[in-house]
Amino acid sequence: MQVSRLDTAAAGWRHHVAQYIAVTKPRIVMLAAFCALIGMLLASDGWVPPVTMVAGLAGISLLAAAGFAFNCLIERGIDARMARTRARPLARGEVGVVGSLLFAGTLGGVGALLLYTLVNPLTMWLTLATFVGYAFIYTVLLKPATPQNIVIGGASGAMPPVLGWAAVANEVTAQALVLFLIIFVWTPPHFWALALYRIEDYKRSGLPMLPVTHGPEFTRLNVLLYTILLVATSLLPFLIQMSGWVYLVCAIGLGGVFVAYAWRLWRDYSDALAKRTFGYSIFYLAALFGALLVDHYLV
Repeated sequence: MQVSRLDTAAAGWRHHVAQYIAVTKPRIVMLAAFCALIGMLLASDGWVPPVTMVAGLAGISLLAAAGFAFNCLIERGIDARMARTRARPLARGEVGVVGSLLFAGTLGGVGALLLYTLVNPLTMWLTLATFVGYAFIYTVLLKPATPQNIVIGGASGAMPPVLGWAAVANEVTAQALVLFLIIFVWTPPHFWALALYRIEDYKRSGLPMLPVTHGPEFTRLNVLLYTILLVATSLLPFLIQMSGWVYLVCAIGLGGVFVAYAWRLWRDYSDALAKRTFGYSIFYLAALFGALLVDHYLV
């Protein structure tokens, strides 16, 4: 009986921990950490000092996790109305308001301390600004106010490679801003592809997402136009001599496939195609930055 009670208590504790981890959106945190790592490696002529890499990635990831936890707290009512998000712990009430605030504050505090003491103050302040931009400016002000929320708010999501660059170089250069610009332009076609096949969810949410306010056809056209702009933007690393021919070939090939998806989405829409476009957009960004890294070290 005692063993059974201990097992039950342990299982309950693990479930509780898992719920708190879930509010940090760990998969998106991993993508942010990957982009920050790319920024670190591209800013270095050789290899990044281990302390800078570990502390930098940990601090950036912890502050990103804090931002996502705060986002889940603010949007718990909206999440409860959407099929895609209604299983989130705060939407179900499995994580309380006070607990999530304390959790987010602890993560953010530890992350900021790591960056300040083991990396550099510039990276800490930039990461804190990113947290404020996402958690407050985007989540509280922009998202419920304008269908251009994802365009403007995309600035926060585009910051990880800049943060990684600053962690190594202790400055923000033109190369870092090019990395920022690529993700900034990538965000609208990536997110609107999702919004197109989740349009009923967003109607129920009450959020002014572009497919709801301006219709699917207008949104599909914007996906195509932004994708074309993205491909042009992705050539900037080659044009400013940040990368070489290996990256250029990869950027053109990856971009061509993305444009093909966006063209088909505009001309012959289906939910299945929108899902594939959304999935490819994630692969595209990872592969594009991977190509930058390969070009940086092998060419």
